[in-house]
Amino acid sequence: MARWLLHVDLDQFQAAVEFRRHPELRGLPVIVGGHGDPTEPRKVVTCASYPARAFGVRAGMPLRSAQRKCPEGVFLPLDMAAYEDASDEVMALLRTFPGRVEVWGWDEAFLAADTDDPEALAQQVRDAVAGLDLTCSIGIGDNKLTAKLATGFAKSAGKSSAEPVAGPGVAAGVFRLTAANWAEVMAHRPTNALWGIGNRIAARLAELGIRTVGDLMAADRQRLAAEFGPNTGPYFWVLGHGKGDTDVTTEPRIPVGRSKSETFPHDLTDPGEIRAQVARLATEVAEEMAAAGRIAGRVAVTVRTNTFYTRSKQEKLPEPTIDVARIAETALRIVDRFDLDRPVRLLGVRLELLPQ
Repeated sequence: MARWLLHVDLDQFQAAVEFRRHPELRGLPVIVGGHGDPTEPRKVVTCASYPARAFGVRAGMPLRSAQRKCPEGVFLPLDMAAYEDASDEVMALLRTFPGRVEVWGWDEAFLAADTDDPEALAQQVRDAVAGLDLTCSIGIGDNKLTAKLATGFAKSAGKSSAEPVAGPGVAAGVFRLTAANWAEVMAHRPTNALWGIGNRIAARLAELGIRTVGDLMAADRQRLAAEFGPNTGPYFWVLGHGKGDTDVTTEPRIPVGRSKSETFPHDLTDPGEIRAQVARLATEVAEEMAAAGRIAGRVAVTVRTNTFYTRSKQEKLPEPTIDVARIAETALRIVDRFDLDRPVRLLGVRLELLPQ
């Protein structure tokens, strides 16, 4: 049996969790973000249901903009605990299937499995997830890159005749992308269709005459190395050929840092209020890390002004600690080093943690 990688991506995840407890909202343009108040300034959309996306609402969009695009939208507040619980349910379910599961976030994971029929396995996973009253799309690949990209086609399979057929067993919600059909599916697409190449890199590639994945496949590796560096340039060439990592680890990712930030409804101008907010953020993140048994070695504070000028300053703790008061005091010392001569839009505190 061959080894396959399945990328499992939960559809419209936060909205779908809300549908589980509010079935009457199914089919409506649901928009999740902030406290659920579209008039609240500086809060953004974190998830939009498919009907809301049809109006042009997207994650990262200000809630006020989302309301203008979709006046009939149903706005709901973020419920982090509910999303974490639902994610834990799904990941526990995935671990009941033969293979190895690597969790990549609330709503996505890789499943590595040995099977002669990956489409059948994908459909079994989709059916099991449906039993949790959720839905998912699954990309099948011979590495993480192809599986991840295949998920995008899985979400649109059956909806657009412009999308290529990926082989036997293709159905809405499942798509296979491997070395066998890589050129057919990807060669004509722009380079930023690749996972790992964003718009900025794509623009630099275009300056070299490399506009499509096919162009990247035919590119000279030495020229890429000269432009992007001896490691990064050849790496882009590898991406262009659909090659990627095949390792799947079941070990949870241990964060090397933890941060907490807040964009305020109104700019802060009073130094006392700024210090109070920094102390609050530092206390909250320090308490979370102490409860998790993590030890802080460095503290950083980020300040963003109303002109969007953003700067961070940091300080190494005299000794690693879980002492919340000491961490908060350090954060206050750091913020006192800023020239707070402009209104403050955002404040953040980050702890650098010792390895476990």
